[in-house]
Amino acid sequence: MTAHFLEIRDLAKRFPDPDGQGELTVFEDINFDIEQGEFVCIIGHSGCGKSTILNILAGLDEPSQGGVVMGGKEVTGPSLDRGVVFQNHSLLPWKTALDNVRFAVRARYKDWSRQQVTEHSRRYLSMVGLEQAQDRYPSQLSGGMRQRVGIARAFANQPNLLLMDEPFGALDALTRGTIQDELVRIWSGTEQTVFMITHDVDEAILLADRVLLMSNGPHARVAESVRINLPRPRDRAEILQDPAFYTIRNHLMHFLVERSRQSQEGGDTADRPWGSKPPEVDPASTSAEAPATPAGKSERPQVRAVQ
Repeated sequence: MTAHFLEIRDLAKRFPDPDGQGELTVFEDINFDIEQGEFVCIIGHSGCGKSTILNILAGLDEPSQGGVVMGGKEVTGPSLDRGVVFQNHSLLPWKTALDNVRFAVRARYKDWSRQQVTEHSRRYLSMVGLEQAQDRYPSQLSGGMRQRVGIARAFANQPNLLLMDEPFGALDALTRGTIQDELVRIWSGTEQTVFMITHDVDEAILLADRVLLMSNGPHARVAESVRINLPRPRDRAEILQDPAFYTIRNHLMHFLVERSRQSQEGGDTADRPWGSKPPEVDPASTSAEAPATPAGKSERPQVRAVQ
């Protein structure tokens, strides 16, 4: 059996119930794999445990059950092989944009000279369009620029796994689109693997190779893995003209509006054997007709399991 780059097995998280009458199970039986260089998004309603899963992958939290294996080694704590971009940029306010990136690079490459660290850091700031702002402090940067520094810092560290927790959630639409494009451009030139939380269905379709859909909590599970087979590179204007985009979008939206609740109640995942991976589907490859426009009223497409 071929090993996967990242393997998540039987993951569960439980907390003491507030009324002292037992435990509250946020999620359970979380099982999925991620391949080297894959871009995976995870979507689900608030309270299903997405951020907790990301923190467990980062080694910042411990599961109540199950485990995570990356590159053949169990994840037991934080590591420079895993980088995290949080919703908040988390920059050091007393350091400039360049120094924030250099701080991380020095921790990663302890044997590099000061010149090597600086040149490497400047290159990644340039990749996110901030070469002219490298000497500014976070208070002198806009929210979008601060988030760009955080992304540059994470990529400059060259982690094997990049974890992103709704990194664009607080940004306006234009800034979000610009940074999304820069993220894909940098990612496509590396072999880094990305696991990203988002609430934005269109963002997930634009960025991801695969989208994991979580049922509602408590007792949430990964109910389905959806393959995004739109060709790369993806242009946001062009994919809106692709009928497959709306087939995929309808499928994801139907899950979030209807099936995530049904899954919580036992409709979709209750019969799945414990410890099994979620079914993978490929909406874009079905023969069902997709709506020609966003306002289309076609029925939800039939989805076949990918063998």
